[in-house]
Amino acid sequence: MARYGMTLPLAGIPLHQHEDWLKEMVDLGYTDFWSSEANGHDGFTPLALAAAWAPTARLGIAIIPAYTRGPALMAQSVASLADAAPGRFVMGIGTSSDVIVERWNGIPFEQPYQQVRDMVRFLRKALAGEKVDESFERFTVKGFRSGVKLEKTPPILIAALRQGMLKLAGREGDGAILNWLSAEDVKQVAPYVHEGGEGKEIAARIFVLPVADRGMALAIGRRAVAAYLNVPVYAAFHEWLGRGDMLAGMWKHWKEGDRAAALEAIPEEVVDALIVSGPPEACREHVMRYAENGVDTPALAILHSEDLKQTIRDLAPQ
Repeated sequence: MARYGMTLPLAGIPLHQHEDWLKEMVDLGYTDFWSSEANGHDGFTPLALAAAWAPTARLGIAIIPAYTRGPALMAQSVASLADAAPGRFVMGIGTSSDVIVERWNGIPFEQPYQQVRDMVRFLRKALAGEKVDESFERFTVKGFRSGVKLEKTPPILIAALRQGMLKLAGREGDGAILNWLSAEDVKQVAPYVHEGGEGKEIAARIFVLPVADRGMALAIGRRAVAAYLNVPVYAAFHEWLGRGDMLAGMWKHWKEGDRAAALEAIPEEVVDALIVSGPPEACREHVMRYAENGVDTPALAILHSEDLKQTIRDLAPQ
């Protein structure tokens, strides 16, 4: 496995204290640091710091919503980080969800496929230094030209769940970013990306619970599963993957407002499939299965740890 990443920021560690942690992770063999953007830090700032503190690491965002920045501002943000870490930055873009886009940002969550497609097409032109004066289906840009001349334009990966977006990631992106799927599920989704040609990268955020206490792992895992898989886009994804029957009980209780019953209804096998848990050695082996099935860049996200620094050391590639 050539690449082995960790999600930033690290839980409970203020951004200004990340420098020593990043340097140690590079020494331990972590090659990538991947941020995200939901209700915590924005996606760019943690990587801007990492660009200076970890000058050999590759940096990626999984993901920036295609709605929440206007086209010109999106290009400025991407170009700035690409300029700070030339040849080491991977831009990730996706639809995000109706919760983040509409409920939190007040932006209609409409035509998600077209929004991502158009933003990717715009970014290709803007990052190449072209003057963009064009009406896309979702927005119009009048006369924008980036003032940042890049040594290297960053690859753009598209967050994808089902066939349409997976094919878009392979056709117009440089690959796909996957999330909330099992190692076996990778076999189902990867071929759609590779329809777009050779050399397409597949990155995946993989949730890890390296705890010995089985009861704790199930409790934390069920809460994480419920938090995501009740969001409509993820519910539809798992219906498509074939988990509709296994998750029907959770969805029913959740809609009725019975959160406790919803958590209890999540089968152990679903938690075990979607969340990597157990002793660190078993976790590393589980992550390796993702790589064997087609993930080029796993990015670990630690859901819980009593001793985060030791957990990071224990999970390091061997």
